[in-house]
Amino acid sequence: MKHLTIIIPNGENNISSITGAYEIFTKANEYWKEREKQALFTIQLAGISEKVDFNEGLFTVKPHLNIAAISKTDLIIIPSLNHNYVLALKGNELLVDWLKKQYKNGAEVASICTGTFMLASSGLLDGKVCSTHWSVAENFRVMFPNVNLQTDKLITDEKGIYTNGGAYSFLNLMIYLIEKYYDRQTAIYCSKVFQIDLDRNLQAEFSIFNGHKKHDDETIKEAQTYLEKNYNNKISIEFLSTKFNTGRRNFDRRFIKATGLTPLDYLQRVKVEVAKKSFENERKNVNEVMYEVGYNDNKAFREVFSRITGMSPIEYKSKYNKGSY
Repeated sequence: MKHLTIIIPNGENNISSITGAYEIFTKANEYWKEREKQALFTIQLAGISEKVDFNEGLFTVKPHLNIAAISKTDLIIIPSLNHNYVLALKGNELLVDWLKKQYKNGAEVASICTGTFMLASSGLLDGKVCSTHWSVAENFRVMFPNVNLQTDKLITDEKGIYTNGGAYSFLNLMIYLIEKYYDRQTAIYCSKVFQIDLDRNLQAEFSIFNGHKKHDDETIKEAQTYLEKNYNNKISIEFLSTKFNTGRRNFDRRFIKATGLTPLDYLQRVKVEVAKKSFENERKNVNEVMYEVGYNDNKAFREVFSRITGMSPIEYKSKYNKGSY
């Protein structure tokens, strides 16, 4: 029988991602046992304290055991740390060391939302792709520059390490892991019991692009501000680099280093964010919004919008503006 460890870090964390993971895997175990006559996992909550309080003491979680009692496990789930990730990193060094040791011994590790900060602090994400909640992306990039953060992705899977986007999208990660460890039939069963959409793989439609300005390159900050104010004009990157007295190649290099995006991708994301707000709040049709954000080609606008949000402009408008028709 395999062993699943759901860790309980010290500090104010997200109790729903703990109980949700526990309940879904317990249900998968029950379903598997009916068919195979034996559960697939032993599921245990483990931490470094006898109990951890949540929501200012309103709830308390008592781990089954201390991590020191677990010599080997097969799968580790790190819950969301909410927005307390900095404090959590300072108070859970023993957990981080244990994570590294277990991964080296063959365990796979899945992090939920901002639990990625704990995973990244172990060094296990260096050079790998990961996701986390879009709202903390800037801080994550500053703290862990050696990690390839891609917040458009809802789930990442690389070398036995799994991460996911934010909030309740962890449910999709749980279904993903159920299918990986059990089978498709069990995943479908759990998705029906808990009413979770299968095969959702993007969090892009939920993200709000607000720039990447937690860097020290003042020239690039000025360029970002210029793009944000003039997004509806035709702007070539050659013009932009000349405007800020920087060679094109050097400008591109500095822009990517500072923001994680090319100048063109940054401009496209600014345009799409403005378009999203128009679709959400106004009664304008797709072509009107397209022209307002500086596009003249419907196909080009549709392709860029779909790539960034995972939805077509019409689908987005229909979903987020119920009064538009």
